[in-house]
Amino acid sequence: MRIALVVGNVVSTIKDSSYHGRKLMIIQYLNEDGSPSGARQIAFDDADAGVGDVVLVNVDGGAANMLMGAEIIADLTICGVMDSFTYDGEIRMIRGWETNGHRKTG
Repeated sequence: MRIALVVGNVVSTIKDSSYHGRKLMIIQYLNEDGSPSGARQIAFDDADAGVGDVVLVNVDGGAANMLMGAEIIADLTICGVMDSFTYDGEIRMIRGWETNGHRKTG
């Protein structure tokens, strides 16, 4: 699993029938200090995340099968919206966390 910031969504009018009703989000992986890490990716959303949310992303394709059904083929699945996490003995809050020039609100 990895921590990521939701930076956008994907709209697709033509897709496999098993994807109907499923949200696809654009995510940016984050380092423990909140800085961006690597290229942006597309992930299925099973946690009702929105743009600006910091999320937990399962990078094992089996998670999509378990959370959304065997007919879904996906490598990345958003499985939780994060409020805080502990790193190196320090609790890090997500709300108000500045990431890549953007500030999480809500």
